[in-house]
Amino acid sequence: MAGAYGHSSTVRGIRISSKHVPGLGQILVNAKGKTLYIFEPDKHAKVSCLGECAEIWPPQFLVGKQKPVAVDKVRQSLLGNDPDPSVGERVITYAGWPLYTYVDDSTPASVGGQALDLNGGLWYVISTSGKVIKNKP
Repeated sequence: MAGAYGHSSTVRGIRISSKHVPGLGQILVNAKGKTLYIFEPDKHAKVSCLGECAEIWPPQFLVGKQKPVAVDKVRQSLLGNDPDPSVGERVITYAGWPLYTYVDDSTPASVGGQALDLNGGLWYVISTSGKVIKNKP
């Protein structure tokens, strides 16, 4: 039986949506409302936050045959995934950037990781258009 997206009903999606944050605009959040960040050293290409880095900045993983699903103003065409070389899972990408959460963001749409230089590079939120937002809130 096909689901709403033409996939088998056994394939579930990981929802990626957006939230307006003053000073930053419409940014990406996961299904729990946690802000999603990009890591500048990933160079718009591949997962490079591994080991201790990934403990502070957990990647937004896909499990099994899950697919990323766009909600709200998020563009399905910009969603994808890249392999995480350390654990063998796939990490959701947006406009080619692997996406991560930040452990110190304790409430939905917190942006405590925005423009932080931590764990070997700078961390930024990303807009629904796929633009990396570098200003501080």
